[in-house]
Amino acid sequence: MICFGQNLPACTFRLSHGVPILGICYLFYDIDKSRAYCLERSNFHFVHDFVTLLMDTAILFYRILPWFWKKSGDFVVLAGLNAENEILHTLAFLAGVMIWEQITDLPFSLYSTFVIEARHGFNKQTIWLFLKDMLKEMCLSVILAPPIVSAIIVIVQNGGAYLVIYLWTFMLVLSFVMLTIYPTLIAPLFNKFTPLPEGQLREKIEKLASSLKFPLKKLFVVDGSIRSSHSNAYMYGFFKNKRIVLYDTLIQQCKNDEEIVAVLAHELGHWKLNHSVYLFISMQIRTLLYFGGYALLRNSSSLFQSFGFDTQPVMIGLIMFLYIITPIQYLVNFARNLVSRAFEFQADAFAKKLGYASSLRASLVRLQEENLSAMNTDPWYSAYHYSHPPLVERLAAIGETDKKAD
Repeated sequence: MICFGQNLPACTFRLSHGVPILGICYLFYDIDKSRAYCLERSNFHFVHDFVTLLMDTAILFYRILPWFWKKSGDFVVLAGLNAENEILHTLAFLAGVMIWEQITDLPFSLYSTFVIEARHGFNKQTIWLFLKDMLKEMCLSVILAPPIVSAIIVIVQNGGAYLVIYLWTFMLVLSFVMLTIYPTLIAPLFNKFTPLPEGQLREKIEKLASSLKFPLKKLFVVDGSIRSSHSNAYMYGFFKNKRIVLYDTLIQQCKNDEEIVAVLAHELGHWKLNHSVYLFISMQIRTLLYFGGYALLRNSSSLFQSFGFDTQPVMIGLIMFLYIITPIQYLVNFARNLVSRAFEFQADAFAKKLGYASSLRASLVRLQEENLSAMNTDPWYSAYHYSHPPLVERLAAIGETDKKAD
């Protein structure tokens, strides 16, 4: 049973499978807040996904894509450029698509940020910051998309029998480039990263990293609180140049340094157990298979004609292929969530093995309360939709509180 009430001592409740969870007591107020937030987010996403599905269906049924492709070619001609150049034609088409997506998604983004998140006390950003972020994102798209799109078109047009290998190699290199430049060049455009000040917290994190032989080079705090009170922590970097980033909200929400270090022990568990490497490899395998499927269909004139096209542009072929494999993608996402959830349990077990069971349990409960996360969702719904297990499942897996070994 679950114990509710105010000013009650630590109490015990038991899950349906009979595993006792010790030392947790939720107030009616906290449970109601969490439930209200999760239901509102769920309803919002349902409406958003339903509207998106209706728009996509209308676009396909009324053959908006081929119409817009022709109009983008007309725009290229009006600009005094050669519409026969597929790269220029494609860039004009994608620019229009980007504008359309910004317009249609803006009401949902505004409602999510300034109504739902604000109503539940999470939103901290102003409308000016919201619009500035959107402008920055569009500028980055304008800068980064043209060379990437151009390279893909050139590779497909000239790849021949080794088209799939060339495309996959390009995307592999691009992945490494983006993993390198995003944290150092792109992320600082949106947030301020400052070194974690000297003190006990820094010493404890450095000691933990050293004990695991984690090559920690820099330790940052990011001002996530300028946009939201949600908390997070992550690591990045290649080989011997690793960095850890703590959200300032995480530091504010955790009761003590031990809880923060326990969260990082979990994150370091992902590194020690090579979870990121496995996920990256699986992503590359999926990319290779996707390009293989695309190569089989890219010269199918009947496929393009069924979508209303009388030509076979490279990027249009990729877009149509993504539409076709949507059902498969749902199955892939389900499998990926299952793997991700298993990795989360393993990282929790790793932190427990280091002696942080008590602090990790306390931090998970505290962060669940602060972020109003779902506490105990339906297992089938959770398995399909969530990349992280619900709180009660994680606490049950951690088991009895351990004392931190000296």
